[in-house]
Parts: sequence; structure tokens; C-alpha cells
Amino acid sequence: MKTLIIGPSWVGDMMMSQSLYRTLKQLDPNNEIDVMAPAWSRALLNKMPEVNQALEMPIGHGEFAFIKRRQIGRSLIANHYDHAIVLPNSFKSALIPFFAKIPKRTGWKGELRYGLLNDIRKLDKSAFPLMVERYVALAYPRDQIHSAKDLPQPLLWPKLNVKQKEIDEALTSFTIPQDEPLIGFCPGAEFGPAKRWPDYHYATLADMLVKQNARIIIFGSAKDREVGDQIIAQMVHSDKCINLAGQTKLEQAVGIIAACKAIVTNDSGLMHVAAALDRPVVALYGPSSPEFTPPLSDKAEVIRLITGYHRVRKGDAEQGYHQSLIDIKPDRVFETLMNLIMRSKKSNG
Repeated sequence: MKTLIIGPSWVGDMMMSQSLYRTLKQLDPNNEIDVMAPAWSRALLNKMPEVNQALEMPIGHGEFAFIKRRQIGRSLIANHYDHAIVLPNSFKSALIPFFAKIPKRTGWKGELRYGLLNDIRKLDKSAFPLMVERYVALAYPRDQIHSAKDLPQPLLWPKLNVKQKEIDEALTSFTIPQDEPLIGFCPGAEFGPAKRWPDYHYATLADMLVKQNARIIIFGSAKDREVGDQIIAQMVHSDKCINLAGQTKLEQAVGIIAACKAIVTNDSGLMHVAAALDRPVVALYGPSSPEFTPPLSDKAEVIRLITGYHRVRKGDAEQGYHQSLIDIKPDRVFETLMNLIMRSKKSNG
């Protein structure tokens, strides 16, 4: 069996999709799984043992490029895939498997993809409340899984395989001391500050952790560099914090996160990476809902003060923060984090 997956275009979604790959491999250990996704995702896919090959998607997110998709599809005919699973819901994402003449093409209905997909599923969102459940359901025959309750439990959560050599090389590249416990902060989030815990709260928490002999590492993309600098500027012990936002390649960030004792994070893609690395994670949620995309780990603790989903692009405060995140105080996060670290130590013997 050879399977082509058309993968997601976001870090968090890519991490959650590993549950599908693990499930497919459990159902058929001989299944060769190739994943077509943006070039950046290779840093994650190469650490997923279930993935045979990461294929670069040369077309940008949101770009239709019909002719190019037809060319890519035809170039894949020689691979003789038996099955394709299309994870994005767009019409264009189903074109490549169609042009590759893959006999079975599975996916949720999405943008009226009749014909492009010949194993099409109609999604009842209430029956599959979690995104990871929607991904895993596609591993099974259509008539076998009608809701998340039909999925074999427990689900196989994402689990990245990172070698110690990769961790050591990443730490050395940024001259990060290895004689202090590292606590990672992921203060960024898509759609701006409305999904972010305030920088001044991060700064207060950082100083509390430094008093426990920790060193703080800030992760994120180039657009998170500014918020990282703001956190450091408000710290008393700023010499104990390193801002790596925008400085690392994704594979380096993965290696350094794997070296951290724990991670404090907003609802972000790196939150899912940290969970897949089996790090203790304190996840801070505001308007976005953990009922759809929670961190998939027994070592994760979610803090959220409101319920339901709130479609918010701008927060209440002058800085753009959402009041529900402002109301999560550093003392509570510190206590939750310390308890998680102690629990993790006990579970590890």
C-alpha cells in the first residue's frame, strides 16, 4: 500500500496530522506514507517515523495555480499510489491526487469536491469536535466511523522523534548553557495579540522562574521578535533570558524545545510541537477554544477563564490583548508550571 497525504499548511495542523499517519501505520505497518506539504514542514515530517518521504508543495498557500497542480499530479503517476488523503478542505487541494490518477481519494466534502474525491465524507462538526478526530477518522472506511465515539481509543497522539545529537547541536549553535534548567516561552500567536498572554505577564513569570535558577528561552518567528524584546525589557533579570524568535530554523527550535524542562505558551503551532516532544506544557487560552485544538499530551495543562469560541481579531485592551488572557495572573501560571514539572519528575522515576 502506498498513500499520498496532502498535508496542512500550518504548524499546529501539521503536528495534529501525525495522529493520522500513526493510525495508518498501525492499521497497515507496510503502508508507505508520503506527505506533500510546504517546504518548512520537512523539519517536522523528518522527525515522524511513520512518514516515508516528505514531498515539497511548490505552490504557495492560497495560490490556485491550476496548470502547475496538473503538472505536479501527472508527475506523480509513476509513483503508483493506491490511496490519497486530502487534509485541507479547499477545492484546489484535491486537484493533485486527481491528476495523479490515484484510485482512491479520501477527504471531507469541503468546497464541493465531488469528482475530485471519490471517497468523500460529509462532516458533522458536532460528531467530531476535535480536529485530530477529523484527521484520524479518514484512516478508516467511511461506513465504519460515524462519530468520534467510533474511533478506537486512545487516539495515537503526535510524537516527534528527536535525537540527542540534534538537541546538542541546536544548543551549541546558540551558545545556550546546559548547566541550568531551561524554560521555554512561546509568546506569539496567529492573528495578533488577541490570542496572546500579555508581554508584561510573561516578564513577571520569567523573573519568578529565574529565582528558581531557570534560564528563559523565547521561541517564535521573526514577527514574534518584537514581543520577545518587550518581555526582556520588562524583566529585572533580563540577562537570564534569550530571545530566539526569528533566529532559529524550525528544526533548531524543535531541538531546543526538546531540551527545555517545560514550556509556557499561547495557543500556537509551537504549543503542539512542545506537546509532541512530551514536554510539560502550560497552554494559555483566551478567545480561541481548547475544545477544538488542545495540546495533545498528558503533560499539558490548559488555563482558560472563559468558555465557548469567540471569534476575536482585536482584544479589549489598548495593547490589543483580550481581557480573558489579561485576567490569567502570573502567580497561577507559575504554580501550575511547578506542579507540572514535579509531576513529570515523578512519572519519569
